[in-house]
Amino acid sequence: MTFTFDKMSLGDAAIQVLSTADARQKATVARAVSREWLCRKLGAVAATEPVPDRPARPDHPVLMLPRDVPRRKINAGVAGRIALLHALAHIELNAIDLAFDMIARFSDQDMPEAFFDDWIAVGDDEARHFLMLEDRLQELGGAYGDLPAHDGLWQAAMETAHDLLARLAIVPMVLEARGLDVTPDMIKRLHAAGDQQSAEALTIIHDDEIGHVAVGKRWFDHVCATRGLTDPVAAWQDLVRKHFKGGLKPPFNTTSRDLAGFPEHYYAVFEA
Repeated sequence: MTFTFDKMSLGDAAIQVLSTADARQKATVARAVSREWLCRKLGAVAATEPVPDRPARPDHPVLMLPRDVPRRKINAGVAGRIALLHALAHIELNAIDLAFDMIARFSDQDMPEAFFDDWIAVGDDEARHFLMLEDRLQELGGAYGDLPAHDGLWQAAMETAHDLLARLAIVPMVLEARGLDVTPDMIKRLHAAGDQQSAEALTIIHDDEIGHVAVGKRWFDHVCATRGLTDPVAAWQDLVRKHFKGGLKPPFNTTSRDLAGFPEHYYAVFEA
């Protein structure tokens, strides 16, 4: 499939990703936009079109409240592993939109070009992750959209749509960092179930997410500095308390968080 973005700004190309409903096509468009930008084939950064409040999505999966989504155990039976991979594919689809919403929504901010390079690279990773998980689902006899999912991740985007610093505080430094905490246990369970291929896919995702958290932390510190906020730790903690109602829950994967340059003194206060 060929996509053309002639004379399109990066922000408008990002909106094309957000406006694509089919999940697999969204990932494919995301990868195409990433290539165009990194090859410097797109124009100016700022979007000229309105950024949608919500991204386009397929008719399925049916979206439920997080507490209503059925949970299944990871074991040698295929149903539990399909349910896990489906949930993760849904997270990665949301992550594509979160990365490209970051680009489009804040394309008018006075940010260095490297900021957009970083988030394009993140969006490309998330698209690659979705396609990898969807391929694995199909190998196991499933498909994205077969099971219900929840809309919790996009709630965080709506909560922080007004402020780049808040978005950086919550999406990469809370949501993606939480992925670093929970994914290693999933990998262990998949190994125990004999599903080495799925475990390898999650290992790739976990390792990439370390870089995503690092990107979020780096640009959070940058925006704090440009706003004259001399205590980024206190700024982050205040934003988490204001915009992340669920609260942070241990245990925290300090090893992976440290690799991302996200030290424990940021989040240890939430363990109490």
